[in-house]
Amino acid sequence: MIISSAPMTMAKYFTIRNNYFTALSVILAFLTTALGDSLSLLYLARPEVPMTMATTDSQRKFTNPSNYYFPHDRLTRVMRDSSKIPIVLVACGSFSPVTYLHLRMFEMAKDYVRQNTDFEIVGGYLSPVSDMYKKAGLLSANHRVEMCTIAADDISMPWLMVDPWEALQSYQRTAVVLDHFDHELNIVLGGVQTEDGEHRNVQVMLLAGSDLISTMSEPGVWSHEDLDHILGRYGCFIIERAGTDVDQAIDSLARWRHNIHIISQLIQNDVSSTKVRLFLRRGLSVRYLLPSRVVDYINENNLYIDEAAAAEKEKGKGKEHQLRKIEESCA
Repeated sequence: MIISSAPMTMAKYFTIRNNYFTALSVILAFLTTALGDSLSLLYLARPEVPMTMATTDSQRKFTNPSNYYFPHDRLTRVMRDSSKIPIVLVACGSFSPVTYLHLRMFEMAKDYVRQNTDFEIVGGYLSPVSDMYKKAGLLSANHRVEMCTIAADDISMPWLMVDPWEALQSYQRTAVVLDHFDHELNIVLGGVQTEDGEHRNVQVMLLAGSDLISTMSEPGVWSHEDLDHILGRYGCFIIERAGTDVDQAIDSLARWRHNIHIISQLIQNDVSSTKVRLFLRRGLSVRYLLPSRVVDYINENNLYIDEAAAAEKEKGKGKEHQLRKIEESCA
């Protein structure tokens, strides 16, 4: 018998691992149904194993809102290259409002993936947070989802979609949101296929700015379980931002370094929703910071007016100095 000594490719490794966990999930689901709660308790008490696919216990957590529809019309269902690993990028955030930098992140990730990995992007999603997030300047979920939808339709990115699931929920942890995407893509839709008809599960991966990875490295901000779930089971692409020490943050997350991809901004862009809201409060133009149709939507619906009224009360308290700093940083 001849045993090949050729190293296993990453694509083959993920395929074998994904098929294993998919089969395990099916078997456990069948046994749980047949034997009842006693087996469920035994399964929940299992040792932690890093996994890529959704498991039966995470599947049971999902209760979709009434009239909810998981968008998949722009999802590539047949891969172009069967040697690659199919992935979906998920960007979670406030998007109040969505900016060109939020959209640009997907393009930077696409270039990085094509040049540096064995992945193939089959879809991308904006996932606006719930109103329960209670962040300053957070507009209602309805408006934020609508602005994201307008932005996704306004740009030439045929694989970008907006999923309202997180926005329609009470506050959800990022780990649970990624489980939701894993469930919808691989359990409900059944993953994707190669041109030869071979089934492939989709690897869900988080797309975020480097400010997120900095918070992940701070003790006590994220639970170890959530970090292991997000970075170990799914992985992430991190866009570098000015003023963030990515290397130092990565040092604290060395255990998951193989699953963290750092993407450099070759052209620095520090446009943020916070700065856009400040400009709106001061009556300044935000054209070319956001898609034109998003700007029109803001104006037509008189959004961020309450913030403008609050800003009037703060005149003479140093706001002019803050505005000048932001104008200089955006120059």
